[in-house]
Amino acid sequence: MSGTITIVGLGSGDENQLTLGVLRTLKAAKKVYVRTERHPVISYLRDEGVQCESFDDLYESHESFDRTYEAIVEVLFHEAANSPSPIVYGVPGHPMVAESTVSQLIAGSREKGITVDVIGGESFLDQTFIRLGFDPIEGFALLDATELKSEWIRPQIHTIIAQVFDPFTASDVKLALMDIYPDDYPIVVAHALGVPGEEYIETVPLYEIDRIERYGNLSIIYIPRADEPSLRNRTFERLHEIVKILRSPEGCPWDREQTHSSIRKNLIEEMYEVLETIDDDNPVAMCEELGDVLLQVMLHAQMEEEEGAFTVWDIIAGLNEKLIRRHPHVFGDRSANNADEALEAWQDMKKVEKQAKGELSLRVSQLSGIPREIPAILYAYKLQKKAAEVGFDWDRIEDVLEKVEEEIDEVRELIPTETKMSTEEQKFALKLELGDLLFAAVNVARFCHVDPEEALQLTNRKFIQRFEYIEEQLMRAGKGFEDTNVMEMEQWWQEAKLQ
Repeated sequence: MSGTITIVGLGSGDENQLTLGVLRTLKAAKKVYVRTERHPVISYLRDEGVQCESFDDLYESHESFDRTYEAIVEVLFHEAANSPSPIVYGVPGHPMVAESTVSQLIAGSREKGITVDVIGGESFLDQTFIRLGFDPIEGFALLDATELKSEWIRPQIHTIIAQVFDPFTASDVKLALMDIYPDDYPIVVAHALGVPGEEYIETVPLYEIDRIERYGNLSIIYIPRADEPSLRNRTFERLHEIVKILRSPEGCPWDREQTHSSIRKNLIEEMYEVLETIDDDNPVAMCEELGDVLLQVMLHAQMEEEEGAFTVWDIIAGLNEKLIRRHPHVFGDRSANNADEALEAWQDMKKVEKQAKGELSLRVSQLSGIPREIPAILYAYKLQKKAAEVGFDWDRIEDVLEKVEEEIDEVRELIPTETKMSTEEQKFALKLELGDLLFAAVNVARFCHVDPEEALQLTNRKFIQRFEYIEEQLMRAGKGFEDTNVMEMEQWWQEAKLQ
């Protein structure tokens, strides 16, 4: 297979944006194709004697732009391979700007044995810079409306969104922009820039951009650059910048003095505050408390960045790589039909990572890897799970319950009485037996597939609610704790259980 396709840019407007070289190429060609006839220059070319065939019918016969572009490329390769002379393919604007068919032709040309030549034309960007009046040296992003994601949008640079063909596409753009900008933020919508008699520029609130009916092949959305704090504060880059400033010589004296050790407990405290918002089912408070946890991460990362050890970007890169690596059932060729199979895949990848680091060759305890600072109840739960992985476990829950009863008896024997005062040695022995009792109770929870930490938290909250009911009854009676007794409080406690 051999042949040649010459791709030319038709400019973004009428014949005044058509280059002389492109016009000569079109007039000399024996066969001319254009992606679409819906372009201001087509009527001029026909008047000049250039006969061209468009692919507009393919837009009607395919459900998506992607499939339409693939079909166009297939036709062009086929025609080039069977044509004794080069065929010319004209596209709006510049061939190398926002033209999927061109990139596909270039990518597949070597495999097909087809030569692809490109002759540039005036891009719609040229008229955008002129008609909207900004210098691209200030920084700008050109984004595709059909694939737009909010994380690609940076308010501090000019943003041009092309391929806004209809209100449906504009609606998708609106949803992405609303993650960054207020609903009433002014947005520029421009149509046929630089085309006499057809150009139309309007500024509308963001929430209205999908209510415009004149969208077409020559429509774009433009958001000027902005340095407003309210917009920049929604970016991760701004958070990194703020923490860096706080730790700088010109920043906060308190933040400058902190070390990993000095704020170590802050991270633990903030995590517990997040857990409290989860228990309270309070998303507003959770949002704030998660921000406080993120601040602790940023401060620790900034300290290491100052030392040249790593940055927060290294943390993000490492985390992304780990998530992809440990989810082969999502990003690889492994499958997982349920949560247990997904967890098994995660654990298998952890073993592969340890083997690669040489950790499996070391004598490491089966019980290693549990954070030392987690609460004792949760620590016991994880110890038991790890021991159970290698078969060190009870066979029946009845045996575990018997163990609980045994531990209760041992605790009962060590409790001091009026005739048996406890020594320090006996106090320590009692502490050990109480620990054994709690450990056995955790085992019961594990056998019942109940998280003991969550179970105890539920009981704590239940206790608080019932005790506060007692306090409420005392207040209503105009009494204090010194004016009541255990029997009366027990009565109120039983009432609280019925609430």
